Amino acid sequence: MHPLAIKKALDQENIEWERHVLERMFQRNISRDAVIDALKTGECIEDYPEDRPFPSALFLGWHRDKALHVVAALDDVASRIFIITVYEPDLRHFEPDLRTRRRK
Repeated sequence: MHPLAIKKALDQENIEWERHVLERMFQRNISRDAVIDALKTGECIEDYPEDRPFPSALFLGWHRDKALHVVAALDDVASRIFIITVYEPDLRHFEPDLRTRRRK
């Protein structure tokens, strides 16, 4: 996913919040602002170009001092970003860099 296209969608507030992510955000006490901050400051750590209906990616970003992983998909044509899920990465599933998945 192209960073400039993501930034454009975020700047235009052209964001779709899937029901699943809103439920998880409520359960995990993560705000919409935190997700937007994480995407604006974050980096793509996994790319899923074959996802449908739009390519998606996993981002590692920060909100204040909290690391967040955000999975988002991008409709390049409509310049719309779809937030799929968000969570705080943990050392049980990721290496200390929070970018690399632990091997099972």
